[in-house]
Amino acid sequence: MADSITVRHRTMDEIMEGLHLVRRSPQGVGTLALAVRRPAVDAREVLSRAELDPDAGLIGDSWSQRPSSRTPDRSPHPDMQLNVINSRFVELIAGADRDAWALAGDQLYFDLDLSVDALPAGSRLAIGERAVIEVTAEPHNGCAKFAARFGRDAHKTVWSDEGQRLRLRGLNARVLVGGTIKAGDTVRQLPTDVGQA
Repeated sequence: MADSITVRHRTMDEIMEGLHLVRRSPQGVGTLALAVRRPAVDAREVLSRAELDPDAGLIGDSWSQRPSSRTPDRSPHPDMQLNVINSRFVELIAGADRDAWALAGDQLYFDLDLSVDALPAGSRLAIGERAVIEVTAEPHNGCAKFAARFGRDAHKTVWSDEGQRLRLRGLNARVLVGGTIKAGDTVRQLPTDVGQA
């Protein structure tokens, strides 16, 4: 699916003009806009429902088979189970087509302030009725694929000082409490002493 979609690359002026919408993302309580499974490299499946698991991450996703350069034995990094991105930013650079959003390669798309100030490492988020994830300290950075899919100006934006502060490229997280989630579910920030598995 991913290779068959082409996104018109937004200019820096277009991105800057729309960035105020991202800055206004809700704090503390937001919405899961989209869940995506990556069954293989460059493959994407937009899901109506997804299952989160503390050991596997998002069930059916290829995280557990992806070697990591950040672990000594190149095993999948436990603090990079989930990639989370701001849905307003994705819509800004990819348009309204949610299949195009999936090109970003993230599993969870939140309408929520993901900035470093709003969600420092260790922050916990409840999704839907049961699932809880925790923001980790591992950085989530833009790569060559991101630049190729969304353009050099989008890539420059995520690497800017403001882009890093707002976490425009997103954040890494791990599953603390498993559960079924679906688009439209409420995402709530929890006190840091709640939601420990």
